Amino acid sequence: MNKNLMSTINELFQSGVKIKKKVFILSEKSKYENQQQTNDAFSDKWKKYEKENLSEKEYFYEFQKKWYLELYGFSSEKDLKSYLSDKKVILDAGCGLGYKAKWFADLSPNSLVVGMDYSEATFLAAENYHDTPNLVFVKNDIANTNIKNNSVDYVSCDQVLHHTESPQKTLIEFSRILKPGSELAVYVYAKKALPRELIDDYFRVKSKIISKDEMWKFSEQLTELGKCLSEIKIDIEVPDVTLLGIKGGKMDLQRFIYWNFLKCFWSEKLGKQTSISTNFDWYSPSNAFRYDKNEFEQLLKNSNFDVKSYHTEEACHSGRFVKI
Repeated sequence: MNKNLMSTINELFQSGVKIKKKVFILSEKSKYENQQQTNDAFSDKWKKYEKENLSEKEYFYEFQKKWYLELYGFSSEKDLKSYLSDKKVILDAGCGLGYKAKWFADLSPNSLVVGMDYSEATFLAAENYHDTPNLVFVKNDIANTNIKNNSVDYVSCDQVLHHTESPQKTLIEFSRILKPGSELAVYVYAKKALPRELIDDYFRVKSKIISKDEMWKFSEQLTELGKCLSEIKIDIEVPDVTLLGIKGGKMDLQRFIYWNFLKCFWSEKLGKQTSISTNFDWYSPSNAFRYDKNEFEQLLKNSNFDVKSYHTEEACHSGRFVKI
């Protein structure tokens, strides 16, 4: 690692960092039981997914990039490139395997992009993208970044905030490290119908005692169920069931069960292994908070953020929010 980059990193953080296998290490283990279980679940997920079929992974990465543009109000990749061009420091908070951090680094070669994650995925990311000169990976808790105040120009926390021990405290941390007027792109899970929420809550407790092998088997079974339901190809006319939070309308049978009772994800385009990984991603972490729109907006208001762009759909709430 060149001396200039090392100097920049030391200048960015409040205290010195050590390097292990090309990764900057600030914290390797959480003191919170649920957070550590969540870290371990994602370490297992990403290690397993890294070994999967390359074409399936590449399709998934491209799908996620296109969705990212939609979630955060960018009209195109060119629009995102222009947006990032004047950002000196970009933080990809909860970077996983690092493909979006790599994307940002390629789009904005004059920026320093920091991919931070609390799982073992940082080591895989650092190995895969070691030849990108403006990209570094840090193993640490995104809720306690150790970055100096008012030092970051853009924080992207895509599909990760709800996996932290306290999403409210994590947002306050993002507000602390962002420069005034800079933006946060963030996504949280949306609350679903009551039967689905009750089953989801059950697994937030059980995930701590179910073995990883059992959870992977369960995820594969859910994928097979989703595939079977999709192949039936029946649309049903659903009535509103207000007290259960079930929204009426015409919908596919698999989608009806998926949104209202049980996440049994299946996508023929994304493939079997990605579908299994998606189901594992949902049911294995202890920390996986869900919010309605008002709750999410209150979290942001409490953290000194104002709305720049807002997106909401059945799965999530997301947008870009300006530090006031």
